[in-house]
Amino acid sequence: MSLKDKIIGHLGFGAAPLGNMFRDISEEEALATVHAAWEQGIRYFDTAPVYGAGLSEQRLGAALAGHARDEYTLSTKVGRLISDEKDSGARSGPFSHGLTNKILTDYSADATLRSIESSLERLRTDRLDIVFVHDVAQDAHGDEWIEHFNVARKGAFRTLASLKEQGVIKAWGLGVNRVEPCELTLDLTEAQPDGFLLAGRYTLLDHDQPLQHLFAKAREASAEFVVGGPYSSGVLVGGKHFEYQEASQAMLDKVAHIQEIARQYQVDIKSAALQFALANPLVAAVIPGASRPSRIVEDVQALNAQVPDGFWQAMRDQGFIAAQAPLPFKD
Repeated sequence: MSLKDKIIGHLGFGAAPLGNMFRDISEEEALATVHAAWEQGIRYFDTAPVYGAGLSEQRLGAALAGHARDEYTLSTKVGRLISDEKDSGARSGPFSHGLTNKILTDYSADATLRSIESSLERLRTDRLDIVFVHDVAQDAHGDEWIEHFNVARKGAFRTLASLKEQGVIKAWGLGVNRVEPCELTLDLTEAQPDGFLLAGRYTLLDHDQPLQHLFAKAREASAEFVVGGPYSSGVLVGGKHFEYQEASQAMLDKVAHIQEIARQYQVDIKSAALQFALANPLVAAVIPGASRPSRIVEDVQALNAQVPDGFWQAMRDQGFIAAQAPLPFKD
């Protein structure tokens, strides 16, 4: 089981911003951003129904419609069905500017198949490469997350494993912001995943948890990771959000210290963020999100920029990088 041989390229495109994440972007800007990603050589695109209640999938599908399907890797998620019925009240959260369709949580086998069918329609394609079970974790469902996990274990997990065996999809796993459901899944004796889309948990700002147990378990199971949210919801690169919320002053202070070290070594913080994630041999790809074409160019340049060994050593010496985290030293 491996994701690396199923994903084209190490730098992907996280399409959450196409669902009007945090701000309302125009159709033209959304399409231009995906076109810029393609022109920069990006060939892995990840989305989900919940991103703007289907808006991200619709926009990504429209932007990729002119490209041969074999030329890119496409992943989306199941567990959240988009209803034709509209929400009557105002929507809050990061996708408050998205579509107003109701979002239903359902990790059952039947819902998994219906979700895939709807995603294919929105994405204007006949197949998906990777399907992740979305947000089956405490941050999304509170104390009821284990109940949802058990529904997914009997429903979505088995369904996706069967679809992979049939050759309908190439790989499956979990798309989550927490390590606990990943560890729990790896402990199962049934329906083992190919890997995980782990968002926000393996970044310069926050990477201790997966290094404790998760990565060791994944290595034994030959499971790999796609790292989402490498900029920690934007706070690492000048934004105000961390964990999709307003960043605390303590977090802003930590970012300021890291940025100061980056200035001392003339390092673009984006370069450090992307290269840190990819230095771990278990990481198959990293997928920053973007809603402007210029951001794509910055990401590609950042990935290819030289980062001096002194920067990594300073980050480790000052306690911002864990001792056991692999680093991209040139030697």
